[in-house]
Amino acid sequence: MACQSKALTLLLSILLVSFCKPSSGAGIAIYWGQDGGEGSLADTCNTRNFQFVNVAFLSTFGNGQTPELNLAGHCSPSAGTCTGLSNDIISCQNLGIKVLLSIGGAGGSYSLSSADDAAQVATYIWNNFLGGQSTSRPLGDAILDGVDFDIEAGSGQFWDDLARALKGFNQQLHLAAAPQCPFPDANLDTAIKTGLFDYVWVQFYNNPQCQYSGDAVNLLNAWSQWITVPNSQVFLGLPAASEAAPSGGFIPANDLITKVLPSIKSSSRYGGVMLWSKRFDNGYSDAIKGSV
Repeated sequence: MACQSKALTLLLSILLVSFCKPSSGAGIAIYWGQDGGEGSLADTCNTRNFQFVNVAFLSTFGNGQTPELNLAGHCSPSAGTCTGLSNDIISCQNLGIKVLLSIGGAGGSYSLSSADDAAQVATYIWNNFLGGQSTSRPLGDAILDGVDFDIEAGSGQFWDDLARALKGFNQQLHLAAAPQCPFPDANLDTAIKTGLFDYVWVQFYNNPQCQYSGDAVNLLNAWSQWITVPNSQVFLGLPAASEAAPSGGFIPANDLITKVLPSIKSSSRYGGVMLWSKRFDNGYSDAIKGSV
């Protein structure tokens, strides 16, 4: 009887760990790169507030275009002045922070015309930002941890092919997606359904039908749909300040902590919170990090 009791206790412990595992590693992801006044990448990581930093954006690529990295006022890839970020990237990684290349964005010029086009873009990203080799790596020799798909334009075709091609280079590569909160996402649904994405940080802002607006009803309804996507940890994507999202969705820190997080953290699929962006994070991540 004692042996059975011990076995049952062990089984319950294992199940508890299994159910809670995704949440136990919960953290904050943040976008960096779109404002020269937001501080350096190293400074961002040195806050110790973040588990993920998305370097944004590779904003031009595909359909025969020469790929272009746009880091706003930080540096000029075309002039070769962004290679110094290699030391910052390595510094972040040494702190245990995953650094991802974010592709797309709201204002980019990008599209994929075919599966072959997706394969060519994947090869470019692999050789210039990840584990491949190139004589013209925009961020220097540092090897980023993965790729974030912030696809907000186009037909929605061939992003699944891009995900497969990237994972084909390295199965351990981290893939993230940043869909809009209306479910399913118009641009990334097919890609997310591949089950290849480790993280899905959903943009619960600039979308009135599924964002917080004094109460969390619409947000929680959408959240319940997003946690059905395959194989991914799901993050609550939020603006770090009201001015970061002109069409709404900002949640005051206390409301987030008391009205939203207790509900969404109950899901084993919960991964944490994503913030747009470092430019607007003037104390918000400090206020929420202990509750995420």
